Amino acid sequence: MPTPKVIGIDLGTTYCSVGVFLPGTGQVKVIADENGHNSIPSIVSFTDRDVYVGYDGLELADANPQNTIYDAKRFIGKIFTSEELKSESSRYPFKIFNNNGSAEFSVTTNETFRVTPEHIGSQLLLKLKRMAEDHLGVPISKAVISVPAEFDERQRNATVKAANLAGLEILRVINEPTAAAMAYGLHKADVFNVLVVDLGGGTLDVSLLNKQGGMFLTRAMAGNNKLGGQDFNQRLMQHLYNQLNQVYGSLPSRKEEIHRLRQAVEAVKLNLTIHEASTLRVLLTMPERKLTKELPASEVMPNTVPNSKSSQKTKDLKNLGDASGGENNFVKVVFEREISRKLFEMLNEDLFKKILVPIEQVLKEGHLHEEEVDEIVLVGGSTRIPKIREVIRDFFGKEPNTSVDPDLAVVMGVAIQAGIVGGSWPLQNSPVKALN
Repeated sequence: MPTPKVIGIDLGTTYCSVGVFLPGTGQVKVIADENGHNSIPSIVSFTDRDVYVGYDGLELADANPQNTIYDAKRFIGKIFTSEELKSESSRYPFKIFNNNGSAEFSVTTNETFRVTPEHIGSQLLLKLKRMAEDHLGVPISKAVISVPAEFDERQRNATVKAANLAGLEILRVINEPTAAAMAYGLHKADVFNVLVVDLGGGTLDVSLLNKQGGMFLTRAMAGNNKLGGQDFNQRLMQHLYNQLNQVYGSLPSRKEEIHRLRQAVEAVKLNLTIHEASTLRVLLTMPERKLTKELPASEVMPNTVPNSKSSQKTKDLKNLGDASGGENNFVKVVFEREISRKLFEMLNEDLFKKILVPIEQVLKEGHLHEEEVDEIVLVGGSTRIPKIREVIRDFFGKEPNTSVDPDLAVVMGVAIQAGIVGGSWPLQNSPVKALN
């Protein structure tokens, strides 16, 4: 069987992934990284010694916040007013500068320099390119890439430029909703009006597609670029901070422990998609003098805080000492709470309802009633949340299509396009099946 020469790339705001269409089988292979992850975080962290991408960058997000860049896709190729960029900058721990309306990120390692969103994108794309080359065993220089439907020509060109910097020639740019619809096999199905709800880590995009002659045309689109899984996590984090303050009289200050708490919150959220409750358990260092009540023995670890061995990546960082002060004034505690799905839904009730706003908007712009939508397609990991599926189901009065992994729907569709462009297109399965 010939080796695919064109890869499909989903360069997402929060996560990105790469896939190939396998000639002769009608199957898509989503390529995993060296640790088996089908997608990698869209994060790039700069230190004195190296540049860390994906999960390696994520590990440094809390210890090296000023030099760890994420959400670059929000800025790529976009022109901002001074007020807009100032408002956006307030949401991030790294510095953002205005270069004639374009955003640039300030990074300080051995020296201070600026990097563009295109450069951040190129680092991510280079990582995906190498993952594909390692898997396929051949050099890769051509790709198909997806972009949000609302991207203008400047943003699309900037995305292509990022790929060029990574050594990739982009043969075709495809809209993300169209890619998702293809992954669900809707290009072959007897449908006309398709609604794509794409809810990822940081953004919500809703698109109404019309299928004409086997091709999809975007009829209307709307969204919320400040609503996603990170916002749901933040509600639970705030709830836990309130509990920590009540019990211990303070909040954790060690950056690596805040990072562990965030990871635990993400794990709980994922567990709650399939279970009614999930236990959060994190080892934290709290100021002994601030404990507001005597803690049960099971919650207190003996002795003072030992010096833990740092990873090489952490050693690369300089002047990042703990904000916690002297070791002898602190005690290690096991913070454990059971989080119910009901609690998680209550904390995010108003955010879940906001999902309907752009849905109603695209139906109004497309002059459609809910019952005229033939297929509702879910994209993005956050659409796994049962309450979100329930909100969408109750609005339309029917079940959304969940036959494809929502995390991989876009990359699978882009990989199909890569197969078409690359000349290997005996598609046999609908919807397309991803190989594990």
